[in-house]
Amino acid sequence: MKDVSPTGARAQLEVCIEQKFYQPPSGRTFQVLDGIKFKLPIGQVAALVGPSACGKTTLLRIIAGLDRDFQGKVIFPPGARLGMVFQEPRLLPWRTVEQNLRLAAPQANEIELAALLQTLELAAHRNHYPGSLSLGLARRVALARAFAVNPSLLLLDEPFVSLDDELAWRLREELSELVNRRSLTTLLVTHNVDEAIALADRIFFLSASPARILAQFPISRPRRLDKEQITALRHEIASLLQQL
Repeated sequence: MKDVSPTGARAQLEVCIEQKFYQPPSGRTFQVLDGIKFKLPIGQVAALVGPSACGKTTLLRIIAGLDRDFQGKVIFPPGARLGMVFQEPRLLPWRTVEQNLRLAAPQANEIELAALLQTLELAAHRNHYPGSLSLGLARRVALARAFAVNPSLLLLDEPFVSLDDELAWRLREELSELVNRRSLTTLLVTHNVDEAIALADRIFFLSASPARILAQFPISRPRRLDKEQITALRHEIASLLQQL
């Protein structure tokens, strides 16, 4: 059974993935996901944290509808609009920043677009091509593209990976501001526990492949914590995981 459906009277994202298998052309079938089940109310931010290659990106692709070869179901809130940020910016190199945004969101008006570019410090780069942008700027454009569609559900696959700590921290703050302002239901994949603490209301810890949920950890609001609070929570989480 595989069902990715926006129907129903639910006001939350529901994920129930019983099993997910891969069968590479040159190898035997192996299981990636095993019994992943959770619900996200409207406006909640959750983070998926787990070992490398445990299936986090696969899970996100299933929720996004990019992979339908699985057993289970994914049910969106009624009228949900999806925005997604991949690990790589995936910008069209022959289009300017503004053209990349308008291709994704042709309905966006000038006021909305200008405000978004200003928030992400991209106003001076709207006519630049991706090849002239730094990685940090390209990641900002990828965020802007996801927000330009005015999503109600936002999926993020390690959007700040490979950035230096200072730039990643700044982008997290900008992302947090945008998510808070729009009250988005958000699911973030990350290997960085500090990043999960800084952005999420709830953290799901996944096992090694085949991934299952080992534990959940709630993060009290407000979401913007200073670095000392994040360090204290990281130690608390580490103690919890050692007991599993």
